[in-house]
Amino acid sequence: MRIEDIISNVNIYGLEESVRGSKFPMAADLSELDHEVTERTLKLATAPAGSGHDNFLNGVIVQFDLTFTNKAWVEAERYHFLDFVSSQSTMHRITKFDLDKSYIEYTDPRIIEIMKEKTKEYNELQDDIKKLKEEGKDVTTLKDLSNLKYLEILYSNPSGFKLTARMTTNYRQLKTIYAQRRTHRLPEWRIFCSWLETLPYAEFITSSNQ
Repeated sequence: MRIEDIISNVNIYGLEESVRGSKFPMAADLSELDHEVTERTLKLATAPAGSGHDNFLNGVIVQFDLTFTNKAWVEAERYHFLDFVSSQSTMHRITKFDLDKSYIEYTDPRIIEIMKEKTKEYNELQDDIKKLKEEGKDVTTLKDLSNLKYLEILYSNPSGFKLTARMTTNYRQLKTIYAQRRTHRLPEWRIFCSWLETLPYAEFITSSNQ
C-alpha cells in the first residue's frame, strides 16, 4: 500500500496568511508583518495540543480525497474537525462495485466470494423484478425478498471494504491525528501519517511538544 493508494487531489489553503496571522498578538503595526516562518512561529505551532497557542493552525485548510477501509473510517469519524465533503455510499451502491477491487489485501478471499455470490443473487433478482413488471405482474413478494437480500449484503460486508471520500480539515487537527495515529496498528493510518510528513511546513504537524 502506497500513499497514492489512499491520498489524492490534495489542496492546501491559507498557509502563508495563517503564518502572518500568528504574529498578530505581538504586533502593534500589522503592516510590518510578513509570511516568514520564525522561531516563534514554530514554537507556537508545536505547542502542546489544547494549550491554545497553536490556534493559528486552524487557518491552514487541507482538502483531499481519502480512501480508507470501513475499519479505518470508523476510527476517523472520532475527529470532529475532519469533515466529510462527500463520500461513496455502500447504502446506495453496494451491489454496483467491482468487488474484486474493493477490498484491502488483508480481507479473507472466502468472504469476498460470499459477497460476490450475494451481490450476484441480488442483481439477478432485480432483473427478474424488472421483467415481471414489464409483463404487468405483481412483484410485491419479490420486492420484499429483494429488500431483505440488500440488507443481508449491507450487514455482511466486511470491514476491509474500501470507500473514498472528499475531506476537509486543518493543520491543527492533523497535528492531533499524527500524534495519535503514527504508530497505529492499521497500515492505513501509518501511511496517512507518512503523507503528513510530506506537507509544506510538516514540522507544524509532526514536531509537537505533547
